[in-house]
Amino acid sequence: MEQNSSIEDPPFDFGALRRFPDVEAPNLFAHDATDELILREASAALSTVDGGRVAIVGERYGALSLAAAAVHGLSGLRVHQDGLSGELALAANAARLGLAGSYSSMPLDAALLQGAEVVLWQLPRSLEEVAEVAQLIGAHAHRDVRIFAGGRIKHMTVAMNAVLSQSFSSVTPGLAWRKSRPLLVTGPRGEGPASDFPKKEFHPELGLWLCAHGATFGGTKVDVGTRFLLSFMDGMRPDAAAAVDLGCGNGTIAAALAKARPGLHVTATDQSAAAVAATAETATANGLSDRIGTVRDDALGSFAPASAELIVLNPPFHVGAAVHAGIAHKLFAAAARVLAPGGELWCVYNRHLDYKEALGRTIGATDVVGRNSKFTVTKSVKSL
Repeated sequence: MEQNSSIEDPPFDFGALRRFPDVEAPNLFAHDATDELILREASAALSTVDGGRVAIVGERYGALSLAAAAVHGLSGLRVHQDGLSGELALAANAARLGLAGSYSSMPLDAALLQGAEVVLWQLPRSLEEVAEVAQLIGAHAHRDVRIFAGGRIKHMTVAMNAVLSQSFSSVTPGLAWRKSRPLLVTGPRGEGPASDFPKKEFHPELGLWLCAHGATFGGTKVDVGTRFLLSFMDGMRPDAAAAVDLGCGNGTIAAALAKARPGLHVTATDQSAAAVAATAETATANGLSDRIGTVRDDALGSFAPASAELIVLNPPFHVGAAVHAGIAHKLFAAAARVLAPGGELWCVYNRHLDYKEALGRTIGATDVVGRNSKFTVTKSVKSL
């Protein structure tokens, strides 16, 4: 049961934070109670530590980083965000609040965590992601590191504590507040590998190895919608010399296209750092690195207009933990900008979502080329 708390309002205006360029909507927020709870649990530690000894993992849009910088006067904070849209939002929020020099955005690696004495961590829902981050902290942070972690109660499980306990000797829950709960994690065990990621799995039906990091959506599995989409691969712009795998995940689509068409070059792109790394590793594992390039990008922002012959997309139907169609529409608009006249967008989506009208309006003539009990596959041709 949730406990009452005497936590007072913090001396930081969380309401000043924005999600942009990520999807913005009345039911989507730039911070939640977990951010505030983590910061309050860590307040005493943050008041006595050098900012260069603080690492922040799972940051959303700047709540942890910018509040720590503003309230405690810290600089040199090391911050990792898997999503590029969140990284761009953090930069925009920092600039607007005069805190642009207070942190550095970094990959999820040893340098992020080397010698860290305090770690602030918005816990993910994925146990694989929890495991990868915990292994890295345990291997590279200071032996006396204190990890102030937290999450929404509905997403926290006993299994999460068990995963953390594999890398740390002490995992102590705190009092719940506003449907969030903190964890204090200490005592790196110093056992086992620094990281056993990426994971790797062979799929004989595709003849492909798939690789994944902890934050890679779907892990090393073949998404069921992607599997259905790939059954239409032969009809995807057969004369195309190049294709874009938009929202590449673990690289299933990019690898399947490149394997099936030796003359095709595929650019795989995703805003997730874990997805881009996983796709590059999938390409290497299948001997396809010369024909698959990877780009971490937010909705094709670095791609030239009218430059693509073929784009293939399995859009997410959620933004973070919230079910929301906004990201799909953002990606449809991106595809419309980047497709050349006559270029094709092939898309798979949950049948109940019925995106055909939106695709026709945004891209051009759209036909349903396949449908089963769960998914719809469409082909959209960019208007001339």
